[in-house]
Amino acid sequence: MVPVSRAFLTFCIAFAMALPVGISAAQSAGEAARAAADLKAVKAEIAKIAAQVRRDSVDRSKLTRKLRAAEVSVADARTELARLRGERSERAEKRAELAREKAGREAALAVEQRELSSELRSAYLIGREEPLKLLLNQEDPARAGRMFAYYSYFGRARADRIARIGAYVAGIAALDAQLREEEERLADLEGQQKAQVAQLEAARAERGKALAELEAESRTRAQTLEQLRREQAGLEKLVRDLRRALEQYPVDSKAAFGKLRGKLAWPVAGKLVATFGSARAGAIKWDGVMIAAGRGAPVHSVASGRVAYADWLPGLGLLVIVDHGDHYLSLYGHNDQLYKAVGERVAPGDTIAAAGDSGGRSRTELYFEIRRNGKPIDPGPWFRAREP
Repeated sequence: MVPVSRAFLTFCIAFAMALPVGISAAQSAGEAARAAADLKAVKAEIAKIAAQVRRDSVDRSKLTRKLRAAEVSVADARTELARLRGERSERAEKRAELAREKAGREAALAVEQRELSSELRSAYLIGREEPLKLLLNQEDPARAGRMFAYYSYFGRARADRIARIGAYVAGIAALDAQLREEEERLADLEGQQKAQVAQLEAARAERGKALAELEAESRTRAQTLEQLRREQAGLEKLVRDLRRALEQYPVDSKAAFGKLRGKLAWPVAGKLVATFGSARAGAIKWDGVMIAAGRGAPVHSVASGRVAYADWLPGLGLLVIVDHGDHYLSLYGHNDQLYKAVGERVAPGDTIAAAGDSGGRSRTELYFEIRRNGKPIDPGPWFRAREP
């Protein structure tokens, strides 16, 4: 039998122990790459579906196309205005911080200047010839040595203080330059903000015109019902297409949505103005609930999941659909702004949109649905509280 060295045995054991770790790391990397590829594929598929929706239901009607363009412009203008206001607030805070720092440096400079003045007065009173007198005075050499050390110390202290004063002056000059830059940036942001407000008002006016034209087109009850049926059919087709796409890329949810019945929080604070199954117009009934809310009120995801749709849809305006896995979807319509994009993961309570009146509503309301296997179900029993 061939003898085996201890070093070789040690190497073999270490290799055997490291092998599963290496395999595990490789598997994790492979799984991450597959997940990224799946996400890219599902986003591409949903983008195709969204484009088809626009071709099928938006481009068919010139007035609907105008409404979509106007409401998307309003949403974009509000988003940009919010960004500008946020940046302006940050800049204002930075300017205030610089001003505080400058005030602190000026106070420190004043202290240093007072101390230096005091030291200079003391040096003047001692007189320039005093060190020479000490040198010529041979009565007490030890005392003379100590006094020379004191003079040397005072001299270095004055030099250090003068250097600090110079640094404070230079620092204050630099802060002045930064403050001027911040003031210029704030003035620029103020101008951009005013321009954005004007753009928002113009977009609102365009939306109002498109709404008036749509109302004029639907003069009769029969025409209104026909429009509602078309909008319902558009939503049903969108949900069917999304389900087919999402089946290939299921959501792995930590908490099964089916177990959350009676435990959900309402997606927005407000007043319930329409309930599931109540009459909407003619024989058409509500497939979800309508919640009156303040404009811009945060709209929250009711559970964890992945955003499956975030775009404009006739009848529902700016719409978010979240896939919760296990064939459950939640829908949030008539939003003013959308904060999440297709493919993004959301947790319970995440803000996904701002409440609004898009889709041609006359007041700010959120439309909310829960669907399973593509079919709308009554969301009422799913909430902890009876009212939002």
